Amino acid sequence: MNWQTLQKKHVTPLFLRLGLATMFLYAAISSFVSPRDWVGYLPSFMTDIIQAETLLKFFSVYELALAGLLLSGVYVRYVALLCAATLAGITAFNFGLLQISFRDIGLTFAALALAFYKE
Repeated sequence: MNWQTLQKKHVTPLFLRLGLATMFLYAAISSFVSPRDWVGYLPSFMTDIIQAETLLKFFSVYELALAGLLLSGVYVRYVALLCAATLAGITAFNFGLLQISFRDIGLTFAALALAFYKE
């Protein structure tokens, strides 16, 4: 295998991991800093059970865990599938805000590309 092939094989999943991790890191940190900007995106059926601010903190920790796992490179396929499911859920539960959440559709497919990438 030549150097260019080796680079292409490892650069693609690396860029996907870095991009997804950056997005989850930003969302988690921003929701800790400005929770009022984020609680409106939580599904009402969940905020009826758990206080919105508490739920947001748990979700932010979950996002930090996803980002950490993406950056570490362990269990990439499973983490990417969790990312895809998370992003698909965000899109589905915020479908009325599609003008904002439409980006999550592309990110969902990026996570799926990472999950099904074969080295």
